[in-house]
Amino acid sequence: MARILIDRNVSVPMRDGVVLAADVYRPDVGGPWPVILSRLPYNKDDLAMHMEAIHPVRAVEAGYAVVLQDTRGRYQSGGDFYPFVHEAADGYDTVEWVGAQPWCSGSVGMVGASYFGATQWLAATQQPPHLKAIFPMVTSSEYYEGWTYQGGAFQLGFALLWVLTGFAPDTASRLAKAGVTDADEALRLAAAVDDIDRLYRHQPLASLPLLRDSQAARYYFDWLAHAANDAYWQQIAINRQYDRILAPAYNVGGWYDIFLKGTLENYTRMRVEGGSEAARSGQRLLLAPWAHGKLHGDYADLSFGIDTAFDLVDAHGRALRFFDRYLKGIDNGLEQEPPVRLYVMGENRWRDEWEWPLARTQYIPWFLHSDGAANTSGGTLSPVMPDSEPIDLYLFDPRQPAPTVGGPAFLPGLRLAANAGPRDQREVEARADVLTYTSTPMTEPLEVTGLVSFELWATSTAVDTDWVVKLCDVAPDGASRILCEGILRARFRAGFETPSPITPGKVYHYTVDLVATSHVFLPGHSLRVDVTSSSWPRFDINPNTGRPLGVDGPADVRPALQAVLHTNNYPSHIVLPVIPH
Repeated sequence: MARILIDRNVSVPMRDGVVLAADVYRPDVGGPWPVILSRLPYNKDDLAMHMEAIHPVRAVEAGYAVVLQDTRGRYQSGGDFYPFVHEAADGYDTVEWVGAQPWCSGSVGMVGASYFGATQWLAATQQPPHLKAIFPMVTSSEYYEGWTYQGGAFQLGFALLWVLTGFAPDTASRLAKAGVTDADEALRLAAAVDDIDRLYRHQPLASLPLLRDSQAARYYFDWLAHAANDAYWQQIAINRQYDRILAPAYNVGGWYDIFLKGTLENYTRMRVEGGSEAARSGQRLLLAPWAHGKLHGDYADLSFGIDTAFDLVDAHGRALRFFDRYLKGIDNGLEQEPPVRLYVMGENRWRDEWEWPLARTQYIPWFLHSDGAANTSGGTLSPVMPDSEPIDLYLFDPRQPAPTVGGPAFLPGLRLAANAGPRDQREVEARADVLTYTSTPMTEPLEVTGLVSFELWATSTAVDTDWVVKLCDVAPDGASRILCEGILRARFRAGFETPSPITPGKVYHYTVDLVATSHVFLPGHSLRVDVTSSSWPRFDINPNTGRPLGVDGPADVRPALQAVLHTNNYPSHIVLPVIPH
């Protein structure tokens, strides 16, 4: 093909006078072209970052111009960075600037993963006229539930690692150049990742000296200060603005991705609530066995095969075909194909579907049973309703939390998924503060594909505590591999906007959201449900005091005696989305 022209650090003015920097890639002949825009806070000059979005060379070869932009306050762009709050207005202004350039045909699409996905959805809520389609990957529907918090618990493992590896060192460098801080602060922040286990252990959360004594990430403490889903979060929530979004979206998610819940919500609710017929009918969804930062299905304990790799899934090719339809107007048959493509684990194969959740789903309860010793000899799990059974007790001591092992985690070793995906839970399950309930082995395949939840009846001696539930597949060799995990902070049992304490000793009904999975339990394999009160450092440790998040120190925490009930009056059970075969 002809040469590619690259214009570096093109100035893009925002409405408030701040100037953002963008690189423009385009063919050196012809035009104008439709444009694919990617806005990111991780350095537009690092082309490796765009391997999870769209490679500019491939896109230009396919007949597009590409614009890569540093978001406000990042790298070559001006202004001050604060996550999310400027992305709607800056996204609108950038899309409309791009649309007005002589090398643009007037059609703009946006692409990218994670925070790049946030920049797309937030821009789309402002209805920029030139925005015709978006391709958000592994991203969320809001920035409280499913991003900074889950089930009311602070996502400590993700939030602190994200700040230290993604933002704080570069911001400190900018502040040093402005004379606000010393020249070594960026080095101190970057080096802190090597000691992050100690930082995860620090209490009180809201007094972490490394960040408290710095100006590089003040928003981290704002996140802690807004532990409920209040106006701070609501004003930037995508899922409160679907009716304003006019652009079709191709949503890409992973079964072990930390943002899976938001990816699924964006797809399902936009199909119904989107602000235009094109947005509603143009939604597409791809679900792979990926974790965040791990866009292939090769994990420490298990591999799903080479056909789950990002390149072989050909997300770039899917994005270009999607943009061909909505930016170039090519009738390429996309709308006649099933809109959902998902990977079914266990069977380890790809499958196309016409909807999500699947219309043929049967929601089947599997009930907990035991003789009162589910934390020692183990309990059982079956579709049979319990009658009258003894309760299961365990002591939750916040000073000795159950560790996070695999699942939809974002923890050190991210790129290798060292602590994500289908890890074996047996070491955790051997703890006295973990209850396990296991079915008899399957005699025929059982497919579970869809949303998973757990209905729990329980008591605690604390005024606030956490309930953590996992669904696992137990192989014939005894390996117990996690499929999905959920948490609920007791004070948020009635909703994330209205926290309230619990009465010690009183039976409460809790619904724990385990998000979703797609997995076939093969003959000889068993279902297992684990119930406990911590998964650290994925989630902060509940000190059981009921006090505001982040104020309790080591001397303040209180052990709690937890009781899980399973009787005909209190039938604790997991609800499985079973797909008949």
